[in-house]
Amino acid sequence: MVEFDIRPNPQPMPETERQAVLAALVFGQVFTDHMVTLRWSAERGWHDGRLEPYQALTLDPASSIFHYGQEIFEGMKAYRQENGAIALFRPEANAARFNLSAQRLAMPELPVDTFVHALELLVAHDHGWVPDGEGNSLYLRPFMIATQPALGFTLPSNSYLFCVIASPVPAYFSGTTRLPALTVWLSEDYTRAAPGGTGAAKAGGNYAAAFLAQRQAVEQGCDQVVWLDAAHHTWVEEMGGMNLFFVTRTHDTDDDPVLMTPALTGTLLPGITRDSLLTLAPRFGIRPEEGRISINQWRKQCASGELTEVFACGTAAVIAPVGKVRGVSGEWTVGDGNPGPTTLRLRDELLGIQYGRRPDPFNWVHKVC
Repeated sequence: MVEFDIRPNPQPMPETERQAVLAALVFGQVFTDHMVTLRWSAERGWHDGRLEPYQALTLDPASSIFHYGQEIFEGMKAYRQENGAIALFRPEANAARFNLSAQRLAMPELPVDTFVHALELLVAHDHGWVPDGEGNSLYLRPFMIATQPALGFTLPSNSYLFCVIASPVPAYFSGTTRLPALTVWLSEDYTRAAPGGTGAAKAGGNYAAAFLAQRQAVEQGCDQVVWLDAAHHTWVEEMGGMNLFFVTRTHDTDDDPVLMTPALTGTLLPGITRDSLLTLAPRFGIRPEEGRISINQWRKQCASGELTEVFACGTAAVIAPVGKVRGVSGEWTVGDGNPGPTTLRLRDELLGIQYGRRPDPFNWVHKVC
C-alpha cells in the first residue's frame, strides 16, 4: 500500500464557523479542511501520496484532461452513526468500480487497499465535518485525471493525479415516510450511452453529455430525465445518474412484490446502491429480478395496476420515488402518484444500516473512527 505524507492544514476553519456551516448545509458547496492527493507516472507508478490542505490544483494548459477528457470519479459518503462512530458504506465496492472505470478509459488502476486508506485518512482527519442528523453525511469524491502536458490523442496520458475531496451535505429529502415523488421525462432525442461505449464507467464525459437532455426535462416541467436504449429508444435504462427499479404484483395485492431493475448491459452504471437493494430485497419477501421494460410496458402495467411503484436509487439521493412519467406520447401516473410501501421499506432499511440503527448482516459498514 502506498504511504501518505501527512501535512495538516495550519489554518483549519474555526469551530464556531464550521458549526454555522453545518447548520445551513447546501449540497456540494462547502469543502473540508483537507484533501488527499496521489500521483502516477509510467516511470514510477503510484507515488507522492499526501494528505494536505484543501487548495486549488495547478495544471499545465496542455494537460490531457482538458483536451481528451480522461477523467473518472466515484461518489460515496461517510455517516455519523447513532453511537457516535463514523463509518463508510461498502468502500471496497466503490474501489472495484473505480478500477473498472479506469480500465475502460485506459487509466492506471489503483490498489483497493490504497483507495480505501485514502478515504479513511481524509475522514479521520476531517471527522468534525461529518454532520449529525438523519440523512446528513460527508460526501466523498475520489477522482482521477490525466495530467500529461501534450497534444495528440493516439495514446493515453503517461501521468495522472488521484485526489479525494469531501463536502458535508444535507439529506435530499426529510423523514422516511413523506418523500416527494418525482416527475420524469422520457428522453427520445438524446442517448446517454450505446453498446461498446462508456456507459458502465463513472466518467465525467457521460455527465457532461447529459446536461442538454436534463435541461429539456426541466423545460417540460420534470425533475429528472429517463434514458432509453440507443438503438430503438424503446427500452428503459436509467434515470439521470441513478438506477431505476420497478415494483410489480402479478396477482392479488397480498402476493409478494417483484422488484425488477434493468439488467447491466454495458450501457448502465453498476450502482452500489442498486446492488445493495438487490441483496436486501429477499429478506423482506421481495423477489429481485434483472430484466428489461419498454415504455409501452411501463405505461400499460401502470394502467392495469400491475406496476405499483417505481423509484430511482443512488448514493446522493438514496431512493427517489417516481410518481409521474411524461414523454412526447403523453403522461401517466405510477400507482397513486405517491411513494409506495416497498420503496419506503427498502429505503428505511438501507438508511438504518448506514446510520447504525439496524443490524448489518452483510458487513457493509466500514468503521473509520
